[in-house]
Amino acid sequence: MKNIKHSWAEPYKIKMVELLKMTSPAQRKKAMKEAGYNTFLLKSEDVYIDLLTDSGTSAMSDRQWAGMMMGDEAYAGSRNFYNLEKVVQEIYGYKYLIPTHQGRGAENILSKILIKKGDIIPGNMYFTTTRLHQELAGGKFEDIIIDEAHDPENECAFKGNVDLDKLERLIKKYGAEKIPYVSIATSVNMAGGQPISMKNLKELRALTKKHKIRVIHDMTRVAENAYFIQQREKGYANKPIKAIVKEINSYTDGATMSAKKDALVNIGGFLAVNDWDVFEEARNMVVVYEGLHTYGGLAGRDMEAMAIGILESVGDDHIKARVGQVIYLGEKMMDYGVPIVKPIGGHGIFVDAKKFLPHINQDQFPAQTLAAEIYLDAGVRTMERGVVSAGRKANGENYYPKLELVRFTIPRRVYTQAHMDVIAESTARVYERRNSIKGMKMIYEPKYLRFFQARFEKL
Repeated sequence: MKNIKHSWAEPYKIKMVELLKMTSPAQRKKAMKEAGYNTFLLKSEDVYIDLLTDSGTSAMSDRQWAGMMMGDEAYAGSRNFYNLEKVVQEIYGYKYLIPTHQGRGAENILSKILIKKGDIIPGNMYFTTTRLHQELAGGKFEDIIIDEAHDPENECAFKGNVDLDKLERLIKKYGAEKIPYVSIATSVNMAGGQPISMKNLKELRALTKKHKIRVIHDMTRVAENAYFIQQREKGYANKPIKAIVKEINSYTDGATMSAKKDALVNIGGFLAVNDWDVFEEARNMVVVYEGLHTYGGLAGRDMEAMAIGILESVGDDHIKARVGQVIYLGEKMMDYGVPIVKPIGGHGIFVDAKKFLPHINQDQFPAQTLAAEIYLDAGVRTMERGVVSAGRKANGENYYPKLELVRFTIPRRVYTQAHMDVIAESTARVYERRNSIKGMKMIYEPKYLRFFQARFEKL
């Protein structure tokens, strides 16, 4: 009896299902060609298992759906805004709230307020929309993540950590007055969903306080980061996720949030700050770009669902199951020998396309190629996170990131363990025929964020 396995299961039961279209290899080949070998351009009805993103694709709870029926759609002063404001203050600890249609709306407003031409914005690895808003505002992003984050094989427990020496060198080089804030992401997406430690955050706060530099938090996946702190960092094993989340936020001055991830809604986000002057300017600016300061481009029902989703997102049982499913998939892939970013992150599996397709150089887009091949095999939609996503420098040259990855992003509360088995088996089949796969060339490139709309041809 002592050897009986203790399995875990999801802390919910399914009430409703969405029927999926099953496609043949010929149908997938046709769909992929019509999409220009860009998984973003596939029609969702042609996708069997959709791992393109966890943004706005999670399943809402019965409580959230009930909240949707209580939307106060008044143009000004919606009671749902005040419910959301109270939850953000209670759970996240920030003083002032500006709702936005999603996270990039908050990034746009924040960048316009804080960044001047020639400013430097250090951060623990870039994110696509964040860096673009910083650049459009006249700033320049500088990567200060630890070197281990750029090595897929390195098993450092907190690859999202800031290299404080890198930050100090930037302060010395440019002066603190040229750094409006340090941009910190929890569960760093482009590094493979890797967390930052509480110890590192405390040290960062001390350094920035000394130089009077703000810390702005991209808290899109803060609950997942809190889970890794609980599991890996000394002194936090017995602390609830809710308390860890609030402590993380306490070392920052404000945050942008895409509520489409952790907060379990299909649309929505916000800017939260502690500085009244920043809040006042943001409250004026949101009216120009988003909507009135008490709805920010959202319906009342969306704000109510967000408030409930935030409360559910910091539940220990929820986050254990959410990250547990990701770990299950990652371990299955490793069993098949598929090269992935280690340790396994919080919101998805990141396959190392450089190791998967070593014969394809970055100018032939190995991650973009691999994402297309995975769809062709079984209708599983993933996305590229490599040279295409990295984009171009101001001089027109491509960025060449060390990480060339395919992201298998797991929506929350959507798929079963059987789906995870299908995904792992499909990837393993593609891995078996990897030597026969050829790269691609880009035949259409949009001006901004090219990974969304670029088109490709097989070589």
